[in-house]
Amino acid sequence: MASSTGAPADPPAAAAALAAYRAAGQVLRPVLPLALARRARRGKEDPARMAERYGIASRPRPQGRVVWVHAASVGETNAVIGLVERIVATGIAVVFTSVTVTSAALAARRLPAAAAHQFSPLHVGTYVGRFLDHWRPDLPLFVESEIWPVTMLQLAARRIPQVRLNAHMSERSARGWSRFGGVAGALFGRFSLCLAQSEADGARYRALGARDVTVTGNLKFDEPPPKVDPAALAAFRTAVGSRPLWVAASTHEGEEAMAAEAHAMLAPRIPGLLTVIVPRHPARGGEIRAMLAARGLKVAQRSLGEPLTAENDVHLADTLGELGLFYQAAPVAFVGATLVDIGGHNPIEPVQLDAAIVHGPHTQNAAEIYAALDEGGGAVRVADGAGLAAAVERLLTDPAERDRRCQAAAAMLQPFTGAQARSFAALAPWLDAGKAG
Repeated sequence: MASSTGAPADPPAAAAALAAYRAAGQVLRPVLPLALARRARRGKEDPARMAERYGIASRPRPQGRVVWVHAASVGETNAVIGLVERIVATGIAVVFTSVTVTSAALAARRLPAAAAHQFSPLHVGTYVGRFLDHWRPDLPLFVESEIWPVTMLQLAARRIPQVRLNAHMSERSARGWSRFGGVAGALFGRFSLCLAQSEADGARYRALGARDVTVTGNLKFDEPPPKVDPAALAAFRTAVGSRPLWVAASTHEGEEAMAAEAHAMLAPRIPGLLTVIVPRHPARGGEIRAMLAARGLKVAQRSLGEPLTAENDVHLADTLGELGLFYQAAPVAFVGATLVDIGGHNPIEPVQLDAAIVHGPHTQNAAEIYAALDEGGGAVRVADGAGLAAAVERLLTDPAERDRRCQAAAAMLQPFTGAQARSFAALAPWLDAGKAG
């Protein structure tokens, strides 16, 4: 693995700003335990593994070289698992960090044995240093859009190369960083290699000071379809029977209310309609149920083991790891984070499982994918809740259009595959034992 960052000295103003940023993190240390405790009460932290957030390892460091892979959440974790498998197949161990409890659960199921999961340390110099002292990574790979100034500075001080993997930079984020040109250059210039998802992403990283930028494509196109438990799928289909159904998947606050409104509009016109809501954060199940009940909808809440009956209007699937089941069972899927300004979740999974896609206008997190689907007729874009209801009705009542949309979506994804092989090839010189630092 390469051993030097090669980044130029920071301009004085940028150096001062970064020093202030580091100091601010240290100042906030006394309140961080309170913040973590609050997150734990909301189901967003694992109380049994809280020490990892302070950089205290719960696993020993393996012998030999270690690659550190950081993926913030579920989408990034899914995208990079295949590449992690390729890395450990070379004999190199991996420490895999993520932030969310949902990504930790996914990592526990899917990571190979030679990869250890840890929650990422809080962005404070003391905790980051403790993490680096223990794991001593030879090569850190940061997935997509994670920018950690304190971590990047500590890695540079230790002369450890840094790689941006599956790099994504939205136009909005690029504009924001460009207002801090000196700081942006100081940070992005520290990456030894940047593997971008698209030409647009690559251009934005270059403009912000990244060196050695290569467009390798989006790893999410190479993900296998989500695994589905055959017994659970059969049981769900038996409970549903012949009822028409659709799924609102990976929803965020505000989108569940739109799904409820859509159900209320469609139920009189589509007898027996069942709406399945899969919230992005299952811990919100209680509040979502209360909102649905207040609207007069009868709910079966999956996390509570409530049976789905013909009386239920909504199946609230507030569980982990079952999204693929509902994509496979439902002929129509709304992909969340698109009717609220979050940027859109991965639409590839419903395509793989033959669900016709509906999405809102906020797709900047996966702009290239959504644009290809829309241009090729593989998805229906809507502006609001009323548009959602209209699109779901059309797709549920017109099987020919639904099938045409599914076929078009599958065809549009084909040219985008191969990013995993290209990324691994680009990383090969850094994984070469002869270049170990």
